[in-house]
Amino acid sequence: MKKIASFVVLSLLVVSLFIVGNAVYTVDEVEQVIITQFGKPVGDPVTTAGLKFKIPFVQEINPIDKRVLEWDGAPSDMPTKDKLYISVDLFARWRIVDPLQYFLRLRDERSAQSRLDDILGSETRNAVAKHELIEIIRTTKDRVPLKDVVLSSAEQDLKMGALVPIEKGRKLVEQEIFLAAAEKVGVFGIELLDIRFKRINYNESVRPKIYDRMISERRQIAERFLSEGNGEAARIRGNRVRDLNKIQSEAYRQVEEIRGRADAKATEIYAGAYNQSPDAVEFYEFTRTMASYPEIIGDSTTLVLSTDSDLFKFFKGMSPQTTTPLVNKAMLGGKK
Repeated sequence: MKKIASFVVLSLLVVSLFIVGNAVYTVDEVEQVIITQFGKPVGDPVTTAGLKFKIPFVQEINPIDKRVLEWDGAPSDMPTKDKLYISVDLFARWRIVDPLQYFLRLRDERSAQSRLDDILGSETRNAVAKHELIEIIRTTKDRVPLKDVVLSSAEQDLKMGALVPIEKGRKLVEQEIFLAAAEKVGVFGIELLDIRFKRINYNESVRPKIYDRMISERRQIAERFLSEGNGEAARIRGNRVRDLNKIQSEAYRQVEEIRGRADAKATEIYAGAYNQSPDAVEFYEFTRTMASYPEIIGDSTTLVLSTDSDLFKFFKGMSPQTTTPLVNKAMLGGKK
């Protein structure tokens, strides 16, 4: 009898502990609890940490995280307003502020992540389609990009690589997505805390075309620099030829001036030497005329002269008997 009584007491104790254990639960600091009875929520959500009680076996606890949660979407291809396909990788932070509404609409975190995928992806696609690519890439509309001065002037002159005016910038685009998505996720008891672009890249299909266009623009700039260099080289060569001609002409002028002064001085000396007497003047005239004959008469030259020509006057009245060797030498320019 004692054994039976002990077994009964022990059984009652085990059952009591099991019932008490099922009626008591704890709530952690990082979670909140929804109590359901036969699958339906009862009472208000339990949001304070500590030891709590419920009806055993009838009611069940459904813990819901109240920390800041992470949403990291998969990269998605979408077109911009200027018809460029880009791959956008987005991330967001959210938390559950209305656990009852969250439980009724979504039940668990996996459903919430799926719904966030739909809402944030849709709003991101809408925002990207309404803006130019530069609006999404540039941080703010007030930021001025650092550019090489020479390349910038070349791009401006060639009318290429010019950026469209920035009206908003990436921060305001993110804000648009945030405001539109926060209103839609609010009905699920979710508060959207932040949303950011993690990575923006060109679509694989258009990336080679973009790179080819960039290469083409840089080649045009290189060709412009090359043509400017060739023009500058031609200008330098032209200046060199001009300066050389100027130097040569100045030198030729100086040579002619010196030669003219020398001829004038020689003429003065000759005049001083041969103007001493009538015979000297006549002899000077004779020798100068004889010296001019070799210059005028060549080996195959034929002259037709009148008898009263100044050039022929010294031949008048001459005979072989009267000519001396000196006169013959003067007449033949030094040739016998």
